[in-house]
Amino acid sequence: MHQLITILVLVLSGTIAQLNLPKTPRYSTPPPKPYPPPGYSTPPPKPYPTPGYEPMMPYSFSYAVVDGPSYNNFGHQETADTKAVTGSYRVALPDGRTQIVTYKADENGYVADVRYEGKATYPENKPSYPPNYKPAYKPAYQPAPPKNYKP
Repeated sequence: MHQLITILVLVLSGTIAQLNLPKTPRYSTPPPKPYPPPGYSTPPPKPYPTPGYEPMMPYSFSYAVVDGPSYNNFGHQETADTKAVTGSYRVALPDGRTQIVTYKADENGYVADVRYEGKATYPENKPSYPPNYKPAYKPAYQPAPPKNYKP
């Protein structure tokens, strides 16, 4: 019983002690000040121009490259009137042939004709060093030993 009274006295004294404490002041941050309105007016955005297609302008160009040390040999030629584009290009391939593409592009689409001139040749493969690979061991086949199963 003494323990219960002691506990009650301690609880009551703690409660009374907290009632006598001065309250701590509570500070809050002041509300933010609103931004002033801008001193200028923004112009309305300009509308985007509507996409339109200009008529095709006639042109013509061509170029060619022949460089022996680098084995470059190619060219391109193209001509356009107000209705269609026609042209061709050629490329020397590594196998000795020349690929020639002739094309026409108009309102019906792109049409290409691909052809090859020459015959494909491949050099004989000669290794630059003698093969001297020798395996370190010779694998020998040995059958697995028979398994003796007893029922």
